[in-house]
Amino acid sequence: MSKSFDDLLSKVSSVSRKKVSVAVAQDGPVLEAVEEARVRGIADAILVGDKDKMEPIAKELGIDLGNFEVVDVKDDIEAATKAVELVHNGTADMYMKGLIDTKSFLKSVLNKEVGLRTDKVLSHVCVFEMKGREGLLFLSDVAFIPYPTLEEKAAIIENTVDIAHACGLECPKVAPVAAVEVVNPKMPATVEADELTKMNEEGKITGCIVDGPLSLDIAIDKEAATHKGASGRKIAGDADVILFPDIHAGNLVYKALTHLVDCKNGNILTGTKAPVILTSRSDSKEVKINSLVLGAIVAEHLKNA
Repeated sequence: MSKSFDDLLSKVSSVSRKKVSVAVAQDGPVLEAVEEARVRGIADAILVGDKDKMEPIAKELGIDLGNFEVVDVKDDIEAATKAVELVHNGTADMYMKGLIDTKSFLKSVLNKEVGLRTDKVLSHVCVFEMKGREGLLFLSDVAFIPYPTLEEKAAIIENTVDIAHACGLECPKVAPVAAVEVVNPKMPATVEADELTKMNEEGKITGCIVDGPLSLDIAIDKEAATHKGASGRKIAGDADVILFPDIHAGNLVYKALTHLVDCKNGNILTGTKAPVILTSRSDSKEVKINSLVLGAIVAEHLKNA
């Protein structure tokens, strides 16, 4: 079981080297990330975009574009279409957002002819390594589905558990969290968390243990679980996966962790034919590199599925 991003990097180094296709690659932070990924043996990159704009950026950063395959496409939409097609046809193993708006990037992911859509629900998974915590923590959904239905929550669990399996967790513990750890008909999040738990017990959600509703402290803090008399729960401070009731709760926790806690994280869009690395322009180079590590792990997992 991988307990850190260093563990995941070691896992990546033991499998075949992956290739990432970057849409609209004329972006300094992205070029820095793919160069670091190349040097560290994480993945090679195909850079799709305006070569005339790429070259001065790469020169300023001391990056030799000769180490990459560059596909010169001036128009951003055409570049994204070409970049995703390279993943669709198997030339590349994963797809990464460059200097293109998220809406246009996602349109390329969902392109019916050359995109990466499947019959699965798309969701976003964040993986955290935190000082003082043993093991990785998986959070979903913090960035993609605003108000997931019960069915979408079940799909988010399936997507996130698959990522956890790729990272070496055989049976991750999934905590659908709410403000309280008891079912309250006036609080729909608790009712749906209870339904998800029952679906898991009935074999409708597999590959994991689901226990909800749980308050966040009971899900991640064993001492809090003991103090609240919840030590007998299937999850008592040892959750691997946190399922949020909506995007507000997820996004607030994500940003609190990234800005206030000593941690590392990587992010990935799931439910697609191949890993999609959808990072923000405000994300650090380390987050982008960790996301590439995660993408390489998932790409290998999909290949062997």
